[in-house]
Amino acid sequence: MAILLLAMFIAIPIIEIALFIEIGSWVGLWPTLAIVIVTAFAGTTLLRLQGLAVLQRSQEAIARNELPVQEVFDGICLLVAGILLLTPGFFTDGIGFLLFIPPFRRFAAIIIGRWLGRLGKISVSKGAFKDGQRGPGPGQGTGPSHRGPMAGGPVINGDYEEVDPPMSKRDRIGSDEL
Repeated sequence: MAILLLAMFIAIPIIEIALFIEIGSWVGLWPTLAIVIVTAFAGTTLLRLQGLAVLQRSQEAIARNELPVQEVFDGICLLVAGILLLTPGFFTDGIGFLLFIPPFRRFAAIIIGRWLGRLGKISVSKGAFKDGQRGPGPGQGTGPSHRGPMAGGPVINGDYEEVDPPMSKRDRIGSDEL
């Protein structure tokens, strides 16, 4: 992993310099600089619009008592896209704009999920009732993106009874005795 990061830190600036030289020779210095500035402004506008939409979808998922996993991943992708678009360069801008496209983000989520699954870094399981009927566990959502508790975790059964504490004289409104 460290070698991959080192290769990226070396390769990306070389690619950016080569693209600046090549595009600058085609269109000139000032149009090249204008393109870099316009992509930064376009990126911040897209980030604001899509970021607010992702925030709204995550709030709706939480209101349905679902985990906003896809929305969190989309938010991370949008954050990375914003950083890449603010970084001067054509290669990073291209990757940044790709991260603004929802089908590309879904494709990236599938690839990253498979990679993490092979590494054993994530585990996904669905909850079930005692009779084997599928359904949500306590406090879990019922939507299509429902994720149950982690497999092999502890299960705690218990009974409860609600008890209202007695009101003291201090809690009463208009009480003469304090």
